[in-house]
Amino acid sequence: MSERAAPFYCPYCGDEDLRPHEEGHGAWECAACNRAFQLKFLGLLARGLRTDPSGGEEI
Repeated sequence: MSERAAPFYCPYCGDEDLRPHEEGHGAWECAACNRAFQLKFLGLLARGLRTDPSGGEEI
């Protein structure tokens, strides 16, 4: 994920008036609802790597 990735809307009120927050990387503030929130990249998902419940093999 790029450092320039930014949210398109506030997760609380849905407004698009967002600005970077002073409290560090990934923090944003919403001018509409006056909330601050932080985004965090957790990792990649391993989609498609399921095991077969009957035999334990990958399907």
